[in-house]
Amino acid sequence: MDEFSFIKSIKQHTYKQASLLKGIGDDAAVFRQMSQDIVTATDMMVEDVHFSRETTSAFQVGYRALAINLSDLAAMAAKPAFYLVSVVVPSHWPTRDIQEIFNGMKQIAVNHHMDLIGGDTVSGKELCVSVTVIGYTAQHKSRYRHSARPGDIVFATGTLGDSQAGLHMLMNPGMYQDYDYFVRRHRMPAPRVSFALNLDRVSRMALNDISDGIASEASEIAGASNVSLVLKVADLPASSSYDQFTAEQRRNWQLFGGEDFELIGTVPESEWPALLQASHETNTAVTDIGYVTEQQQSSVYLLENSQYKPVKKQGYTHLKQVKSSE
Repeated sequence: MDEFSFIKSIKQHTYKQASLLKGIGDDAAVFRQMSQDIVTATDMMVEDVHFSRETTSAFQVGYRALAINLSDLAAMAAKPAFYLVSVVVPSHWPTRDIQEIFNGMKQIAVNHHMDLIGGDTVSGKELCVSVTVIGYTAQHKSRYRHSARPGDIVFATGTLGDSQAGLHMLMNPGMYQDYDYFVRRHRMPAPRVSFALNLDRVSRMALNDISDGIASEASEIAGASNVSLVLKVADLPASSSYDQFTAEQRRNWQLFGGEDFELIGTVPESEWPALLQASHETNTAVTDIGYVTEQQQSSVYLLENSQYKPVKKQGYTHLKQVKSSE
């Protein structure tokens, strides 16, 4: 199938966003938005860096590629609207599998009323999927990492360490409890968009999505806000069958494993009830996992066994991974 036939095969015939004036078919898409702030994010997935065909189907590659970008919009409390996709296609990937990647994206896009409005396809040596998303917030209502203040509660959504547990199961076959649950959490994460959109009643909060591990994301909030965060290790939320893994695995996956695509944030204690109300309305588990303190070199501390331990910013970083392999 040539490029133009492929584009025709993935083109939407109807669009969901009223602000879209022109979708796929010209040199660029056109949309008009005058009353809201525009939020955009982009992420790239590369074969054998971010996923392997041994553990992930083409459909799941597409679903995950859009889901991780939606998690970035959730961290900004932005309502999803559009997405653009550029794909580098190697010769060993048949057209039907590339179409399955787009089918995976389409499934999660429908759930969030998103429209595909452009992108590009080129040939290359390894599969690369780059997704750009566009969303909206009310004016001056985007959430940022720099809004944490001493005395705030630190919270996390959902449960932590599930994605790495799922990857471990895929790479180490055996008898496991809740195998399908953990593997799905790795392959097809559920970004916390609806929860984030229900936080408009909270006047101040810092927010970040958990892509590289909660220790790393907490460090980003600490640095941006010029404060320190204390994380209570015993209170980190875990799935009911998480204790089937060793204590070392559980701790490392929760703190440093990443790819859970949950949210970590901080709110004033007075606004904790409003956060819990959003949690209830969206059926999203929220856990108090720590607190914000005065600046001490903008650090993150683990409160573990009644002791405070500084933790370096660490987690999965792709440039560090490339450098170490040279």
